This record gives sequence, structure tokens and C-alpha cells, in this order.
Amino acid sequence: MKPVHPGESGGQYKPLSHKDVTAVLENSFRILEEIGFNQATPHCIKTCTAYGAEMGDDDRLRIPRKVVKKAIESSNRDLVLHGQDPAHDLHVTGSRVYFYTPGAAGMIADPVNKTNRDALAQDLYDMSRISDTCEHIHIFQRTNVLCDIKDNYAMDLNTTYNSVMGTTKHVGSSWTEAHHLEKTLKLLHLMAGSEEAWRARPFVSQSNCFVVPPMKFAEESLECLRIAVEGSMPVLLLSAGQAGATAPACLAGTVSQAWAECLGGLVYVNAIKPGAPAILGTWPFVSDLRTGAMSGGSPEQGILSAACAQIGQHLDLPTGTGCGMSDSKLPDFQGGAEHASNVAIAALSGANVIYESAGMYASLLSACPESLLMDNDVLGACMRMVKGVTVNEETLAFDVTKDVCLSNKGHYLGSDQTLKVMQTEYIYPEFYNRLSPNDWSDAGKPEALSEAVQRKEHILATHFPKHVSDEVDDKIRAEFPVFLSKKALGR
Repeated sequence: MKPVHPGESGGQYKPLSHKDVTAVLENSFRILEEIGFNQATPHCIKTCTAYGAEMGDDDRLRIPRKVVKKAIESSNRDLVLHGQDPAHDLHVTGSRVYFYTPGAAGMIADPVNKTNRDALAQDLYDMSRISDTCEHIHIFQRTNVLCDIKDNYAMDLNTTYNSVMGTTKHVGSSWTEAHHLEKTLKLLHLMAGSEEAWRARPFVSQSNCFVVPPMKFAEESLECLRIAVEGSMPVLLLSAGQAGATAPACLAGTVSQAWAECLGGLVYVNAIKPGAPAILGTWPFVSDLRTGAMSGGSPEQGILSAACAQIGQHLDLPTGTGCGMSDSKLPDFQGGAEHASNVAIAALSGANVIYESAGMYASLLSACPESLLMDNDVLGACMRMVKGVTVNEETLAFDVTKDVCLSNKGHYLGSDQTLKVMQTEYIYPEFYNRLSPNDWSDAGKPEALSEAVQRKEHILATHFPKHVSDEVDDKIRAEFPVFLSKKALGR
């Protein structure tokens, strides 16, 4: 009895005409054919040239459109992002929409004291636990870096461990070096029960910035990508150019470059393993051209995300985009407005996975635990917009209208249909109140932020997921440098 469910179908908003879509894709193909990529790794060169790409005398890897189309045709169009609990399995296909948390904030926002501090390992586990309770946050992407862990291997491993231990949902993470991922895969095999069980239901995916815009491969990330594909880990092929800085200032050019870069990654993935689960992560960001600073809360951010999603719909490829962060430093009117408007437009466009959709401020520099809870209300409202209006004989309600009008009832408040659809047609926020001014005053003038602070404290004091057993956790701790104490896990 829910008004919305994970994976409602979008696609209602189309910022590009059909002619525009064709022109953008043609430009992307030209970029791949005529410009190509710099700094390909030996494995990438060998694998992609065997697949049909061409290595030029100028050391740039160029990809003819027939090769790109071969990769598109062999791509996985119905991939499943497995939850640790099968109840959280997500079918990423068509125009189904899902919401992800953000990633890689270096600071944690404290909305009570209006300050920011360094993000810690405990914060990641805590935000995973909070997200585990949020109905409309469907996947937990690591929200922050672990500033208190200086060793890069330990940081990568604990990022995955802390995220997975805090939620039964699918988890997204990333790695700085390939051998860090190789070791983390062994940890995940332990959690899954065996390597075979992991490969059957991989519950962690890799966000991989395999390209440094414009059109230059990131060599270590390519190796991480290879290890993930070979290890049956779903991958997000992430291109994060910044319009006006590392991508063209004109939005159409930015969309073209983003798709060229991601399609290049798709060729590499399918050259390694045809049909390997991959999401096309077209994540173009926006520069405030007055200063050069990133502006994640700008309206252009939402438009870019929607346009990229429309291209994904046209190609019938699983597509992810990043929008929903704010330029504000703390939860306030600006933060709420920027979160809601950009997530809504991306969701209505049918972007399969919308990253950065909750809790992010200062254009990804800061994450706020309380905002995960408040943004959960925003995401529910956005998904309700995606679901739209159901039209059938029952919902047209002619017989109900006839009864109310001809029986002189004067209103629909007591009708059976009104009571029946209270939970299926309408969505109700948890933190944004709808009281009248007098009732609000009588209730002590509650505010969403103060309510969220209280809820956060309650969750962190009581919610300790136990889906990974003590026995398995002990095996992990015996083999890997886990920083989070068993006491912090509530054990």
C-alpha cells in the first residue's frame, strides 16, 4: 500500500528534440573517431584494438562508430543491482528511476552549530545506517572520505567495509589502486559466503572515473575497471567533465563529450567481457563562469543531467547521472530548493540512477547526516511526480462523482474511494509538516531540521544492522585492517 515504489518509470521530460538527440550523438561519434583518447594502458590498447579500435601514431586510441555500435548492441540492458537483502534488488532497465546517495565529501556539515569538520570513518558507517532506514534512498554510495585513515589501502578497504556493514541495500564504492580492489574482493567473497556466491549476487558496484576530461584515460582507474569487470562487479563508467573548464561551455558540447567518454569506456568493458554489467555515468558538472568554481546547485546541472538521460533512453542503455547537490553550505531554503528542483528534472527525464541525490552541500565538499532524512521526503515527492497520473475507469471516478452530486453529499471526504486511495494515490512527508498555523504553534512550532536531528540521534543509538554475522566479521578482522571497533557496530 505505497504511492510509489523503487523503479517508477520516467521519461516525461525531454529537453532535447529528436533532431537534437541525433546531432549530439553524431558529435559524440565524431569525437571518438577523430579525436580519441590519450594515455590508454597496454591492456586497454591490446583489448580495444582487438575489438576494432585503432591506435594512432600520435598515441591516441580512436574508436570507429561501427565498433561503438557493436559495444552498444552487446551491452547489458537489464542489469540487476543486488542488495545484500534480495528485497532491495533493483532492476536497472528502460526508464526506471532509482536514487543513490552521494560520494567523496571531505567534510561533515553540522547544521546545529553551523560548522563543517573533517569527515571520519565513523561518519561513513553512521550515514550508511541512516540511509538504511530511508525508504526512498535505494542505494548507498559512499558519502565521504575517511580523513582519519591515512593509508590509501586501508582507506579503500574500510570505505567498502563501513558502507556494507551499515545497510542491507546495494552499495557503491571506489578504489584508488587496482591491488586495493583485488584485496577488497576477497573481503566481499567472505561476506557473500564464497567467490561463487559473490559472482552470482554482487552487492557492491564500482564508481570508476576511468577518464580525465577532456578525452584522456586515467591509467590506474582503467586497471581498477579491468579488475572489477573480471571480478563480476558492476561498474559505473564515470565521466565528470565540468562545463566551461574540462568540458565545453555550451551545454550541447558538454553532453556530447560526456557521452563520447562514457561510450569509450563501454567499448573497453565489452571488449573485456561482452555484456558485463555497466552503467553509463554521464556526470557533467557546471562551472560558475564568473569564478570558475563548480556550481552543483545550478539549474544547468539539472538540464545537463536530463539531457544525458535522454540520450541514454534513446540508446536504451542503463544511465546514471549526478545531480541533487546544493551550493549551500548547510540545510536551508537554498539547499532544499536546489536539491528538489534538480532531482525532479533528472527523475522526470528517466535517468536510471540519480547519484548525489541526498545529503550533499557545498557542491560535494560536504555531507550532512540529517539531510539524508529530510531529503528522503524530497526524493519521495520527486518519485511521486515521476509516477504521474493513473487513468482508468476506476480513477476517472464517474460513479463516485455521480453519487456525491446526485445524493447531495457535497463532498468526497467520506466516500469509500477516498479512504481506499489515501495510501496509494498520495504521499505524505515525515519531516515537512502540513499543520495549520494555529496547530503548528500548539505543537511547539516544530521545524524539519530539529525533527531530523532527533531522528538521527535515535537511529544512531538503536539501529545496528546484523546482516553480517559475528563469525564472518571475525574472519574479516583477522585478515584485513578494519578500523571500526566492534563496539561501534553495537556488538
